[in-house]
Amino acid sequence: MLAPPRTVIHREGGLYAMERALQRRGFRTVAGADEAGRGACAGPLVAAAAVLPEGKRGEIDELADSKLLTPAARERVYEQVVARALAWSVVIVPATEVDARGLHVCNLAAMRRALASLTTPPEYVLTDGFPVDGLGVPGLAVWKGDRVAACVAAASVLAKVTRDRIMVELDGQFPDYGFAVHKGYITDEHSAALKEHGPCAEHRFSYVNVAAVSGRGNRPPRARRPAARDLSRAAQPVLFDASVADPAVLVAAAESTVGVASGDQPQPSPSVGEDEAMEGEKR
Repeated sequence: MLAPPRTVIHREGGLYAMERALQRRGFRTVAGADEAGRGACAGPLVAAAAVLPEGKRGEIDELADSKLLTPAARERVYEQVVARALAWSVVIVPATEVDARGLHVCNLAAMRRALASLTTPPEYVLTDGFPVDGLGVPGLAVWKGDRVAACVAAASVLAKVTRDRIMVELDGQFPDYGFAVHKGYITDEHSAALKEHGPCAEHRFSYVNVAAVSGRGNRPPRARRPAARDLSRAAQPVLFDASVADPAVLVAAAESTVGVASGDQPQPSPSVGEDEAMEGEKR
């Protein structure tokens, strides 16, 4: 049997070219997944997944890599993605889990769970940078996927906005660190606050810079966290109200807990002649 011809996607095709090419090959629902917070030394790791509608219904004004958008533009795009996506989901991994399991393991597990939580099952998956196995459908890890695939860009905005809102909330609980400004990433301001106040319960003690100021730098990563935590503060789960984040977003600050939020929109009926499977597709 002859293999299907290769699909060539030109850069000038724009942000939607990759999904449309896959849809022309028979993959009607294409999901994108991305994360926010890998490089931060405080706060949760957040992964998201999204499936956008086909054609013009899936085109979102200002959609781009979340890092290229202003905070105000990200909020506008976030609202459009939530309103127009066929399905979307967000998974929140607390700092304690990152310390216990490791960043890369948590990153892959969170993206896998975000994709598995989609109420519209994807027929093809695009992930930003890292391949995610165990999905049961073909997929592709795309370098800088949030800049070349609309569904990945949508996921990056969902993850970034959700995490930024969490960090603003945590700034009210831990005002000494400036979380609302730098969102837990390593800046001069953050490093100075760490040296002055030491780490709080929302810092990642497996990170070298946090371990160095914790007095536990010579211990294994899992043993660097404080033996006791203040249960009146971030150790308790926090449910955001609608003015801060989507009501379904659970900030899973308790140990070994992952919070999930999801949403979906009605899926249009398939058009005639576009539901055939792609022959020879391999993962």
